Amino acid sequence: MSRGSRTDASLRDWRPGADRERLALRAEVLAGLRAWFSARGVMEVETPLLSPAGSSDPAIDSLETTLAGRSFFLHTSPEFAMKRLLAAGTGDIYQICRVFRAGEAGRRHNPEFTMLEYYRLGYDDRRLMDEVDELIRAVLGERQRLGPTVRLSYAAAMRRHAGIDPHGDATPALIDALWAADIDVPDSLVDDRDALLNLLLATVVEPRFDPSALTFLHDYPASQAALSRLRPGPPATAARFEVFLGGMEIANGFHELADAQEQGARFGQEARARAAAGRDCPPADRRLLAALAAGLPDCAGVAIGVDRLVMIAGGCETIDEALAFAIERA
Repeated sequence: MSRGSRTDASLRDWRPGADRERLALRAEVLAGLRAWFSARGVMEVETPLLSPAGSSDPAIDSLETTLAGRSFFLHTSPEFAMKRLLAAGTGDIYQICRVFRAGEAGRRHNPEFTMLEYYRLGYDDRRLMDEVDELIRAVLGERQRLGPTVRLSYAAAMRRHAGIDPHGDATPALIDALWAADIDVPDSLVDDRDALLNLLLATVVEPRFDPSALTFLHDYPASQAALSRLRPGPPATAARFEVFLGGMEIANGFHELADAQEQGARFGQEARARAAAGRDCPPADRRLLAALAAGLPDCAGVAIGVDRLVMIAGGCETIDEALAFAIERA
């Protein structure tokens, strides 16, 4: 390649990844989301992008910056701040905002992306699944003809598509199921049951979902409860769901945990998991714990990937086609 051709290629980087048609589609999706919430009396809010607390999730890393000698983290989700608003009495709320996650880049990932997060008081995860189904269908409209919605418990999906019991089978059975599907198992995962389940879900189960149907996966293992309540068993399960379409996860919802003591214990567990994996351990969000102690209303909440909705509506192969400027063009 000549120097001139390299220069020409670098100059073309100024152009957006999304063409005008998809930029217009993105604007329509955002307007449609806001109109949908407005019609239902759900208030739009804004919360800070920066926080002195970072992500506690063992699988998600925050981006850090320094202001006046103090460390701050760009939020990976607006969830904690929005729960503080809920505890202060705002009622039903939603937010559409940029969120940031270090190390997330690829065909469907960008370190800076747009998330819709919303909360409904008096809802549990089951009722919220009904509404999320309605919302996604309304936003995609005629652009994406969807088949009947599929709902599967996590256990049913694992039995059907991987032949394992996610609540009872020991790690050797999970490894055997991965090997049977010709999936390599890294040595670092052989003793991590949840990591093996996640690998099975991503490589064996999700690819078998109907690409033309919304698939709701619910009742995750209790060990994967994250910020959700637990549903009594046996076995106990997390009051949590995820939504898949077109081979992608597009939403993650919870019947929200409101117990400050339990949330503090989970922060501690996550910090230990991060340390064991050699990850930094940012400060936990103590203001969230204070808000939970003051009283979080009974509610359910969900995070939806807006860029992925645009990808599906616009027939995009990569997230770059749904964004004005992905990280490579920033």
